[in-house]
Amino acid sequence: MFSDQDIKTISLSDCNYPAQLKLIKSPPKLLYYIGRMVAEENCLAVVGSRICSAYGKENTLELAKAAAQNNLTVVSGLATGIDAFAHQAAVQAEKRTIAVLGGGLDYQSFYPKQNLELAKKIVETGGAIISEYPLGTKPANYTFPQRNRIVAGLSLGVLVIEAKIKSGALLTANWAKQQNKKIFAVPGSIRAANSQGCNLLIKNGAQLTENINDVLNGLGLEIPKGNKSLFLKSGNPNESLILKILEEENLNIEKIIEKTKLDASTIARTISLMEMKGMITDLGGNSYGISR
Repeated sequence: MFSDQDIKTISLSDCNYPAQLKLIKSPPKLLYYIGRMVAEENCLAVVGSRICSAYGKENTLELAKAAAQNNLTVVSGLATGIDAFAHQAAVQAEKRTIAVLGGGLDYQSFYPKQNLELAKKIVETGGAIISEYPLGTKPANYTFPQRNRIVAGLSLGVLVIEAKIKSGALLTANWAKQQNKKIFAVPGSIRAANSQGCNLLIKNGAQLTENINDVLNGLGLEIPKGNKSLFLKSGNPNESLILKILEEENLNIEKIIEKTKLDASTIARTISLMEMKGMITDLGGNSYGISR
């Protein structure tokens, strides 16, 4: 784990202070950080519900990974749920990501403790853990909304994956609006509470987002040739069969067995190998989806 000696400070006047953050109203005069600070970089905030669905997890892993692979530094709040999956996707792509905390960076104040290992990996892959709060500051109801202004402030735009009408993710989007930043949102079912916030953002002018090209285009960034969300193909007939049935929807392992008519041991073995190859993603609850 980090020690207090790992925690450094950077002031508003420092040349490595994030340039985008300097542009917001009342930027933090002092930031505490662990890892590496970079003045000039293109960042995308990826935020959403702490209690997310399989749909939200899949979209977060896909979009955050694609953002990282397209030279966007993923910024989020290291909370459980969507935030953690966004950081995880960037780390797995071996790309830089920034986590903004709502309390001090010391061990006693660090929140949530369950993401300490993820925080370590963020630093190991060239990223940073930052906060405007001094050591010893415990997270409180008022610190998280203030933290969200930094998440938005660091970024060119904010991508909301899943969010209820009243949520921290929508507060972050509101900060982005105040800061004249782009807002992106993934649409969802009209019957899902976690999609009501995203659907409302889209109604109010947020960019409907289906893939990373929507984000790149919205930010005015170049879309590399061949940068499309295509399904992976495989020369293995069992793998191809599984990919084919997952094209339309995510399925649990029982449904995969039923639709492929392969025996359970073959499915288990094939799925395990496909996960190792990065072809499919475990969405939890024995459900799987294609890694796009």
